[in-house]
Amino acid sequence: MRPRAVKLHEIANARSGDKGNRLNIALVCRDPSHFPAIARQITAERVAEAFAHRKPSRVVRYDLPKLAAFNFVLDDVLEGGVNASLGLDGHGKSLSFVLLDIPLQIETQETGS
Repeated sequence: MRPRAVKLHEIANARSGDKGNRLNIALVCRDPSHFPAIARQITAERVAEAFAHRKPSRVVRYDLPKLAAFNFVLDDVLEGGVNASLGLDGHGKSLSFVLLDIPLQIETQETGS
């Protein structure tokens, strides 16, 4: 086994949405064996760093190990929410791509020649 750098989008899918000025991102592992690596590396703090340009006041990660998934909740990142924002994406639907662009290390099997 050796570590390999990947972007999160290579091993997981995400879907985002809103509730007022709160962004919700569901992150689901394509392969449940990647759940531990994601759990170790994609912390609430790391997600807050990735979204620093949106100035979240709080980021909470909820682990769903039986589903090999996570739910991230980011407060105050939608410019006031869908009814107040002048942004093109008031619901935050495209913001899951910010999360999916985060790099991480996963263990891979070495293949013989």
